[in-house]
Amino acid sequence: MVRVTDLADFAALLTPEGQTLLAALRDYDPAQELAVASRLRREHPAELVTAALGQARLRQRAVAKFGAEDAYRMYFTPHGVEQSTRASVGAHRAERFKELGVRSVADLCGGIGGDAIAFARAGISVLAVDRDPLTAEVARANAVELGLADLVEVRCADVTEIDTAPYDAVFVDPARRGGRGRIFDPEAYSPPLSWAIRAARKAPHAALKIAPGVPHEAVPEDAEAEWISDGGDVKEAVLWFGTAPGARRATLLPAAATLTGRGLPDPPARPVGRYLYEPDGAVIRAHLVAEVAQELDGGLIDETIAYVTADGLTPTPYATAYEITDQIPFNLKKLKALLREREVGTLTVKKRGSAVEPEELRRRIKPKGRNSATVFLTRVAGAPTMLIGHPAR
Repeated sequence: MVRVTDLADFAALLTPEGQTLLAALRDYDPAQELAVASRLRREHPAELVTAALGQARLRQRAVAKFGAEDAYRMYFTPHGVEQSTRASVGAHRAERFKELGVRSVADLCGGIGGDAIAFARAGISVLAVDRDPLTAEVARANAVELGLADLVEVRCADVTEIDTAPYDAVFVDPARRGGRGRIFDPEAYSPPLSWAIRAARKAPHAALKIAPGVPHEAVPEDAEAEWISDGGDVKEAVLWFGTAPGARRATLLPAAATLTGRGLPDPPARPVGRYLYEPDGAVIRAHLVAEVAQELDGGLIDETIAYVTADGLTPTPYATAYEITDQIPFNLKKLKALLREREVGTLTVKKRGSAVEPEELRRRIKPKGRNSATVFLTRVAGAPTMLIGHPAR
């Protein structure tokens, strides 16, 4: 179990002996943890070895969010790894604040300091606040380790007691996980979303990080809503205050491509053309499929399905294009015969509007051969349909 139990354990990691242990554990294999722990406990206190092993495992997990160069210098808590913002997303947010002229920000619910690091690297001074003493110490150590201590002040306090008036902007990242896992009710966040919105409205500029599944009707009228994906995975939604009230946007990283809503009506359904476009998840969450369809001179394959079809191949950062070779009514026997005829052994299965699970389909089809194909399990004009094709070249 990954853990840093208390402030004393963490303080021990910052000593020369703790640093030596952490350096030795950088590339250790967690599968060999018992043997590694037994060996290290012959030379070091058991409590320090336990803390170092826990921190080493957290650093390995954090590489996906922060990159190896930073992750192996930083410190984490289990909750901090789960809650913290991916570095690329934090850098994007910091750049938006910088473009707004923000020079100082109150980072409320700052956690282990991921966003504070991004703000500081953009040249913005930060007050990072967290009510948990251990988390605050971890954030402070991270600012020091990354050479940002001059720009990051860490304070252990209740965010509801912080005077944000001296700051150009407020950023709030409420805790969205509890003892039973992810929290879906915004009023069950810590602090509640309603409090965060009130705090945001007091500042010249503000950003509130929320779950990407937030209903559009829950977005305040005076807020801009931005959905952010990174590498095709939707990471978060952000409510911006002091920018463009009522606007909706989708931002795709690492390309930093941003699509802004233009209030277009839903695109019409039309017959499947030569190409099928799969919009990025952030585009779908932001309800901007119509904007993509207009850009592609296309329409939907079904009024309820977020696949866009068009006759032409148009480069776009907002959707992935596939060339469709076959369209058949849902029939596994026919699909199996077609794939066998074409010697398809590598089968990518995508679904939208179908109850069939991709793994179940692969198990029943048992693809074999030297070729590859993509199968879309979906609906076309209300009818269960299978579209077969491949990524457009």
